[in-house]
Amino acid sequence: MLAYTTYSEAGGVGKSTLAANLAVSDARAGRKVLVMDLDPQEASVSYLLDVGDYRSDAQADSLVRHMVERERGPFEDLIETSEGVDVVPAHNSLEQLDRHLNRREEEANDFGENWNRNVQLLRVLRENDIHETYDTLIVDPPATADVKLYNAIHATRALLVPFEPSGKGRKSVDGLEELVPGLEENLNINVGVLAIVPNRFKGTNDQQDMLADIKKREYDIPVVLNERGSLFEGCWRQQCSAFKYIEEYRSRRRDYELETLERIDSLADHLRETVEAPA
Repeated sequence: MLAYTTYSEAGGVGKSTLAANLAVSDARAGRKVLVMDLDPQEASVSYLLDVGDYRSDAQADSLVRHMVERERGPFEDLIETSEGVDVVPAHNSLEQLDRHLNRREEEANDFGENWNRNVQLLRVLRENDIHETYDTLIVDPPATADVKLYNAIHATRALLVPFEPSGKGRKSVDGLEELVPGLEENLNINVGVLAIVPNRFKGTNDQQDMLADIKKREYDIPVVLNERGSLFEGCWRQQCSAFKYIEEYRSRRRDYELETLERIDSLADHLRETVEAPA
């Protein structure tokens, strides 16, 4: 099974856009794909793929309830499908996930139980045979190093990092040098960086220098995504992937946009060919 977490220390670099489009690419390749949206912000995979109408319903079942063993129904009832991709949408209760997990952990400790707050997503996935049911698992947490990221990494053991070639983006890559060893030490697992994906690339000298610097650090850069503001803004406006947007909302095909789809497919192929995440 291919499993990874999309991560960026900086927000607004196309993390959720990349996650959604890679998921759709895999689904179009005939794979069974599950995306788990752990980002409670509105600009998330759930919004882009137009799922999650019950995110503000406090009485609805949610992934958070399953993670603290207070579910109100079977896990499969959480799943919605969009463009051939199964999605567990974000719920507003994710904003309080840290508090809910702390309270559940304290309760377990009171009864002498061993209950680790950072492995509850992995527990839910294993109990529901997700690693056997799906070919690809993508977890999209917010751009913060908190309990949502820790649970995502325990479930996937691998990071895919979108990178905006700017000063902010450089700091994000620099942060990996500390983040990954810290995660491995604190969570007691091995964490791999599958690839870094430059996005909104314009080919300036400064940006070329940044890519060269990343390659020197021996990170894999399978593809570079050029600046495609009109395409991806259209995706968010219509709440769909770039594949669907070009097929249904473009009156004529633009070669440079088709090239972007080819690069997304190429990245998806690369990840499928090189990674087998542990179940």
